[in-house]
Amino acid sequence: MIPSYFVQLERMPLAPNGKLDRKALPAPQDMILNRDDRVAPRTQLEVKLVRIWQEVLGLDLIGVKDDFFDLGGHSLRATALASKLNKELHVALPLRDIFRHSTVEAMAQAIGKLEQQEYRAIPVASAAEHYPVSSAQKRIYILHQAEGAQQTYNMPGAMYVRGPVDQLRLAEAFRQLIARHETLRSSFPMVNGEPVQRVHQEVEFTLEYSHAKEEDAETIAAEFVRDFDLEQAPLLRAGLVRLEHEEQHLLLIDMHHIISDGLSVDILVGELARLYEGEQLPSLEIQYKDYALWLQSEAQDERMKEHEQFWLKTLGGELPLLELPTDFARSDIRSYDGDKLHFAIDGQLNEKLQHLAAQAGATLYMVLLAAYTTLLHKYSGQDDLIVGTPIAGRTHADTEPLIGMFVNSLAIRNYPHADKSFLLYLEEVKEAALNAFEHQDYPFDKLAEQLQSAWVPGRNPVFDTMFMLQNAKTRISHFGELSFEPLVPSYTTAKFDLCLEMEIEDGMLSGHFEYCTKLFSSNMITNLTEDFLDLLSRLCDRPEIRLGEIVLSSSGDQDEAMEEEIDFAF
Repeated sequence: MIPSYFVQLERMPLAPNGKLDRKALPAPQDMILNRDDRVAPRTQLEVKLVRIWQEVLGLDLIGVKDDFFDLGGHSLRATALASKLNKELHVALPLRDIFRHSTVEAMAQAIGKLEQQEYRAIPVASAAEHYPVSSAQKRIYILHQAEGAQQTYNMPGAMYVRGPVDQLRLAEAFRQLIARHETLRSSFPMVNGEPVQRVHQEVEFTLEYSHAKEEDAETIAAEFVRDFDLEQAPLLRAGLVRLEHEEQHLLLIDMHHIISDGLSVDILVGELARLYEGEQLPSLEIQYKDYALWLQSEAQDERMKEHEQFWLKTLGGELPLLELPTDFARSDIRSYDGDKLHFAIDGQLNEKLQHLAAQAGATLYMVLLAAYTTLLHKYSGQDDLIVGTPIAGRTHADTEPLIGMFVNSLAIRNYPHADKSFLLYLEEVKEAALNAFEHQDYPFDKLAEQLQSAWVPGRNPVFDTMFMLQNAKTRISHFGELSFEPLVPSYTTAKFDLCLEMEIEDGMLSGHFEYCTKLFSSNMITNLTEDFLDLLSRLCDRPEIRLGEIVLSSSGDQDEAMEEEIDFAF
């Protein structure tokens, strides 16, 4: 229990409420890297690689012997690394080779054997009245039309702001942001029976301003979320609510998913802060419409054929429907009523999970995905499962600074048979995940259209559950004289039957289950959570355990497991 590193501070950083501001603490990672055995780059290629790693990982000190995944790398960052290597070094390093050659030294040797290829930038589109939507936008457009889904694809956020807010400066910062990103002044009308995106030169934007009591903040944030008309730009609204004190405000932002995703929110907040401070931002080389048009180019069509064949082979035949025990009967009409149950992973278990991942040559994401599908296997009795996972979708380096909808969904199919050891199953999950990531560019909506068995009334196409691991970036907690604290709303919607979302922040691992309340009771999800935590602990202690030997207290599989063990003994 004795820490490996100590960081000496003159005083502990405090938040405006007087509590410890953990986000303002210096990262322990910096101390780990500031060590005597760090080997500096020795060749020109290693120097370039270290700089690229620094940009992707957000670290300053990196040695050529350091491992990408030990430094906080994961599958999404590996994808970003591959795209930067392609742009700056003119090589195509496969994603799985980043896992195989995960130090700067080994990666430099692998890259040295590759042939250089021309980097193809995304071209700027010619001016037009309207432009095609991307596949991701089309998917959101169609989902938005479903009954009861009008606010399901809003992306609201709320933050307490402490300090002297200049309302006029903030409104001007928003206007500059809208002028900078075409997506923030785009609308989506129907033309010849198809949705298109129309970029407006100017749009009307007003920062909504009001007064309220602090105890009403959550109600105000909930009421701020309203339907968007996709044919009316901008699909962004913002509000500033002054609370009792003149230096206490609530900043409200709401965007539609068709113009934004998770990484876009980080870009928006970061650039908003810089514009508020009067900074001049560098101009953007391309806009989202250029990316959408590039996706439909002939060269991209050729690339998509290979990806298409992979997915049709992986998901061919009859697709398995997840049959979890439910508390309420399933309707033929999907419900979006949802709730969340949060939980935390203690530090000791977190360390064991990290060790298991390193031992298996996998990432934490792969370990958790293998554990989650094992949990689903025990609850459903099924050994053929499809779990969805979101992917950033920014495989071309030119898309990095853009606000827009890039996220794609991957349908990862796994086979948790009872006679497999967990270590063997984890290796299969690792391979399935790597294959899916390598073919991540193929649009999920196109795939779903080609799978005849994907559409069942009352269910999502292809999969009914998702898993995601978020590596939370250090969110802006201060700029200038202002400090920020997020307001976490108590309401939620459920896009799927069940979602497991895990998050790493400041080295701590936590998670929550988001579930449809028309299918599951809170008691059922509580049992599921307890079983998941117990399962993680067991798998870390006995990673060689056979899946059929695992008995969960709440899943109802105890008798089945006992019978199986008797059969196995004979």
